[in-house]
Amino acid sequence: MERINRFMKCASLRLKTITAEDEWVYDEEPHSKRRKDILKAHPEIKELMGYDSNIAYIVAAEVIIQLFVSYLLRDASWTTIFVLAYMLGGVLNHSLGSAIHEIGHNLAYGHAHPVKNRLLSLLCNVPIIAPMAISYRKYHADHHRYLGEENQDVDIPTRLESYLFRHPITKIIWLIFHPAIHALRPFYKSPKPITGWEMINNAVQLGVNVVILKVLGVKSLVYLLSGTFMGLGLHPLAGHFISEHYEFTNEGQATTSYYGPLNFILFNVGYHIEHHDFPYIPYNKLPEVRKIAPEFYQQPYHTSWIKVLWDFIFDKNHGPQARTVGYHVRSKSNSEEKYENGHVANGHVKEE
Repeated sequence: MERINRFMKCASLRLKTITAEDEWVYDEEPHSKRRKDILKAHPEIKELMGYDSNIAYIVAAEVIIQLFVSYLLRDASWTTIFVLAYMLGGVLNHSLGSAIHEIGHNLAYGHAHPVKNRLLSLLCNVPIIAPMAISYRKYHADHHRYLGEENQDVDIPTRLESYLFRHPITKIIWLIFHPAIHALRPFYKSPKPITGWEMINNAVQLGVNVVILKVLGVKSLVYLLSGTFMGLGLHPLAGHFISEHYEFTNEGQATTSYYGPLNFILFNVGYHIEHHDFPYIPYNKLPEVRKIAPEFYQQPYHTSWIKVLWDFIFDKNHGPQARTVGYHVRSKSNSEEKYENGHVANGHVKEE
């Protein structure tokens, strides 16, 4: 039986750097054909497309909680601030970051109401402190359009990153500073002109930050900013950054899903193959895609983001160089086969 559920044109950034550049051809992002095949077999999936405005109530509650906690911590000890920033602030701010991802696809109010979607994303951005909602949306669109294309998919680490961060200690450093690296990478890898909405985002967030600083004080501001930096850095929830598009099997799989309880916190971001197949299906309906078309979702998947991070750090085959890129179109040499054969499926990646 033809293995229609595989992505066999992708390899790692590491492999690409040791082969001739002109022997790699970027053809089509790997979910395009899958989308057509799935819809041909299951046209009823179109009924799942749309939006879910209820996300506005969830993010509003998270923003209120974060601001209230920052108020309570205005005179707390620095130890209390940093512990709560990791355990609570990091969780809520990461959840709001995932909401920004969802809203960036216009899945809160639909494509007919772009302004309402943008304004809601600005609300999500308030406790995050760093203005990122609009810029993220702009570059994330290219991540979907050019998934695996080394230069235009800014989610792919640079070759310098893949060279510098190979030892467990340096990979831990990379994970700690990943929020800053990930935020700055688009601006030097594939810069785009600043938009009006980005200027609004910057101005609004600057105003909010000044108010927080003046009214609540520096400790409240530090709590919120630390929650962002910690929650998106070396944190269990941040395992999704690695699980989504890094090589963990020998299948040449461009995208990998995570099916576990933490999806509840991050708006089902773990259903990542499903999301790339159908980026206009809201988060609460992504599990239905897998139920309707199970034959297309037999790929290996993750069950633990903590295990993902552990293997990323301590497995010598992992690191920024293990990020998938597309597409290798020639026969592999013996050395390349030997290298790829070293990538065995890990314990947390399950086969169905």
